[in-house]
Amino acid sequence: MLANKIKTLLSCVVAALSVSACSTPCGSPGALCAPIETVTSPPPRTTAPPAPKPAPPPEETAQVETFAVAMPGTTPESQGAAAVPGQTVRIGLVLPLRSEALGRAADAVRAGFMAAWERDRAGFEVTVVETGDAAEEILSTYQSTVAQQDIIVGPLARSAVTTIAASPLVTKPTIALNHPEDREGTTLPPQMLSIGLSIEEEARQVAEWAAREHPAASVMILSGSAAWQRRIANAFATHAPQVGMTTKTLELTALNGYLSDGEMVALRARLAEQPVDLLFAALDADQTRQLRTALAAPPLGDIPLYGTSSLNPGRVSLYQGPELDGVKLLDLPWQIQRDNPTVASYPQPAPRDEERLTADMERLYALGIDAFRVAREIAVRPGQPITLDGVTGQLSIDFGNGPARVKRVEPAAIYRNGVPVPITTP
Repeated sequence: MLANKIKTLLSCVVAALSVSACSTPCGSPGALCAPIETVTSPPPRTTAPPAPKPAPPPEETAQVETFAVAMPGTTPESQGAAAVPGQTVRIGLVLPLRSEALGRAADAVRAGFMAAWERDRAGFEVTVVETGDAAEEILSTYQSTVAQQDIIVGPLARSAVTTIAASPLVTKPTIALNHPEDREGTTLPPQMLSIGLSIEEEARQVAEWAAREHPAASVMILSGSAAWQRRIANAFATHAPQVGMTTKTLELTALNGYLSDGEMVALRARLAEQPVDLLFAALDADQTRQLRTALAAPPLGDIPLYGTSSLNPGRVSLYQGPELDGVKLLDLPWQIQRDNPTVASYPQPAPRDEERLTADMERLYALGIDAFRVAREIAVRPGQPITLDGVTGQLSIDFGNGPARVKRVEPAAIYRNGVPVPITTP
């Protein structure tokens, strides 16, 4: 009998030891196990713990709150990214925020875009997608964004626009924030629209303006050696003959931004011997001020001088002296029409530091505002012509009917008392 009891007891012990350690939750009544540390090395930080909420895709840095409401002017049959009752239009804002070269510019665009979204966000969801500079990363990021969003806004760099335009990935409305590197030789896909700011286009508009005020004029184009200055000079020189003007170009030497005194003396002598009807300055504001000072004495000081937005350094760097008075230029409404109702309806960029207040950063902020407004129009009225009183100019856009067409007309200004003020062109 005793042997049988011992045998039975041993059998129970063996049966108990054979039970799974997780058959009863640890810490509960009757639990057979205590927590046991089985991890031999810490898991990677990027590895999700068991049963978490799904981690967001690495490209998405922020997804802001939106309202899911029906958008006006749409029907269930609308094509493209028109809002559907009870749903939202998803916009992916693809910007090189991780780029050392373009990070600040991208942040200015982002701030303007989000300011415009805050004002008219009903029915729209915005996801900011960060990229760097590598072409492979830009392509893969764009491809994943297309799969998740209805409209893509970006990229910002010329090289990135060129890369995406040459790919077969553009299957949804894409609003590029710059032009491809070879603008004239590159045909954008039908679903891609470029609304980038263009100093070359400004120069062509200045040529048309000058030709209206001075028909058949002879023009001397004065340029520095910087790449952007040469682009402005070339654009003006190429377009001027088409509007009836003749041109000659002189590239000036600038050391640390200052024009050569000797070249200024030579220029005075040349203009005295070979007069022209007007001057076009492919220069910055400081260089143009030096030029005007050198040519101040009559009759050279009376030669009309035109330029692009490069002649307006913005409020932070504006030198309110008389040297530039009478100089004519084009610039964005955001810069020279502060009392424009559209401009006044949006907040000014937050001045976190001095660099963010430069004219270029403010222009990119304005570009961000108009980028959202264009995306909204495409969503609300797909395939319809768009006319927009934009903060970057009067925009006329045809999108969704073959190759996209964009025209931006910027307002004219003239320096008075050291400040560029808007004027009406003939």
